[in-house]
Amino acid sequence: MRSIQHDASRDGIVEDRIKAVRTVLLLCLAAVLLPSAVDAKGPGNGKHVVLVSGDEEYRSEQMLPELARILNQRHGFKTTVLFAIDRTDGTVNPNQNDNIPGLEALATADLMILMTRWRDLPDDQSAHIERYIKSGKPIIAIRTATHPFMFKKNLTYAKWSSNSKEWDGGFGRQLLGETWISHHGAHAKQSTRAIPAPGKEKHRILTGIASVWGPTDVYTVRLPFPPENDVLLLGQVLTGMNPTDPPLEGPKNTPMMPVAWTRTYSYEGGPKGRVFTTTMGSAMDFQDAAFRRLMVNATLWATGLEKKITPKLNVDLTGAKFQPTMFGFNKFTKGLKPTDY
Repeated sequence: MRSIQHDASRDGIVEDRIKAVRTVLLLCLAAVLLPSAVDAKGPGNGKHVVLVSGDEEYRSEQMLPELARILNQRHGFKTTVLFAIDRTDGTVNPNQNDNIPGLEALATADLMILMTRWRDLPDDQSAHIERYIKSGKPIIAIRTATHPFMFKKNLTYAKWSSNSKEWDGGFGRQLLGETWISHHGAHAKQSTRAIPAPGKEKHRILTGIASVWGPTDVYTVRLPFPPENDVLLLGQVLTGMNPTDPPLEGPKNTPMMPVAWTRTYSYEGGPKGRVFTTTMGSAMDFQDAAFRRLMVNATLWATGLEKKITPKLNVDLTGAKFQPTMFGFNKFTKGLKPTDY
């Protein structure tokens, strides 16, 4: 009888190859990497932007792919969009709060755009975000990204949680400038008109922007605001859900809450990085050209390309694939894969 000798080294190679294939499959499942840019000579050529979606309410799974297309097709950025993925069927499921595969893409990112809400990610996924912020690379935070994490099962990064006692306000307050406090305007009843803060009308990020409107309401922030937050936009609470509605009279607008600001962050004594945070933002807000311009301008500013910002940058929507729906819990379109976006 011929003896069969166990080859541990071969098994190790096979196992490594299986792991590599599994990683590639997960990336394909979870991420949309847009092809080489249409505007290859755009200002963002050579820069990689990773957009991380994962909120249950404001349709980041709709908004961020369209922002990625604009950045890619109009301005030359390489863009990768990541989604909350259902562990059972591989579909985009914002309610799956513990799974955003593909965060390995942050290793080559020049900018992370974050729009998550109370995620409880496993350690191997959070570690990619930690490596990114340790590098001091820039962050753009949108709406619920002020309260991006709430760790209940995976406790290694518990201090990032919005309710952290160890690190007041967690990732949002410590790195991005604020965490979740409350709705200031009446949710889904009073929309927001953002106007430049006094003296900020000529800030690079506000180039070509007189005001910004969105159906999302103003969020409450701490006042007085931390001095390291350079406030760019103040949010008027409007009486209704239309851009022509007048501001609400009374204490809600005296003073107005900051709704967009810049700052620098440093994680655990590491290099300093640029941050742009706005508490506005939903797929419905993204229909407003001024809000799209705000996002494009902020991307250029965050990646050190502020001199490329002009009032005539193209922020037009890219086509019929962007079909925003009203924000709300459990109102996402079920059964879609990342490529459907």
